[in-house]
Amino acid sequence: MVTVRKNVPLAPLTTFHVGGKADYFAETTGALELAEAIEYAENHHLPLFILSGGSNILFSDKGFAGMVIRIIDSGIHISGDTLIAGAGVPLFDVVRAAGKAGLAGIERLAGIPGSFGGAIRGNAGAFGVEIGDAISTVKGCMRVSGIVKEYNQRACEFGYRTSLFKKNPTIIILSAEIRLAPGDRRTLEKIAADTAAAREAKHPQNVRCAGSFFMNPVVKDEHLREEFAKDTGMTPKGDALPAGWIIDHVGLRGKRIGGAMISDRHPNYLINIGAATAEDVITLASLVKTRVRDELGIRLKEEVQFVGF
Repeated sequence: MVTVRKNVPLAPLTTFHVGGKADYFAETTGALELAEAIEYAENHHLPLFILSGGSNILFSDKGFAGMVIRIIDSGIHISGDTLIAGAGVPLFDVVRAAGKAGLAGIERLAGIPGSFGGAIRGNAGAFGVEIGDAISTVKGCMRVSGIVKEYNQRACEFGYRTSLFKKNPTIIILSAEIRLAPGDRRTLEKIAADTAAAREAKHPQNVRCAGSFFMNPVVKDEHLREEFAKDTGMTPKGDALPAGWIIDHVGLRGKRIGGAMISDRHPNYLINIGAATAEDVITLASLVKTRVRDELGIRLKEEVQFVGF
């Protein structure tokens, strides 16, 4: 039976450590407990928000005037080249399990914060790999009807940092199956460790932040693309340029408002350096968007989800 609590602080449940309280809160494992929690919210006419790993989320200082349901670990199962994991399992645990089993395909996702379900929702990616590339099927629950349905990879509509589940929040991810290729265990574990170390070298992963704050924007300006290549020694990948480089280009590295600061190591990280409020973060993000738009004509779009505003 699901336990519903009142006035639960949300900040400790997020990687940003920012935000107020949830009026109502429950933790669930599996479809039956989730359905029970949703029924409670509907019976009490409460707005509903689904939480899992807590990355890529900024809760309002006012909290959430409704019910937050947190999906927690529901296990990993491996059979042959197939791995099935619950939405609440940390993504890094899924990557480790695959490597330990000698299964290749997601090792470059090592170190990305958050849950497996959250990674699927936002089609998380790094180093040229996206989680959607490996997905075979996703099992989702419809909020209103409670019907559980399976979605194949095509139906998931994966795109850059998006999916069917992000575009349609009435579908709650329960679990997913990924198909991987045979690989050498030691090699895969080394790649995962090296990838996590590379992320750490760019920026400490234990800081209080939501991860990358803005999506990498499409930039057609050839002069700016040439500046990027000259400055970094790298050729732009596709039409996009890294948001962090763009933010740095307009001189905002290290900019601080209240307890929120643009990282001086990775400018696409907005970090909580102490007692940041959601208002501090929003104000700083607005400054970034305005400066980049006015100086470069580029419109940045948040990767982070704002909740309760």
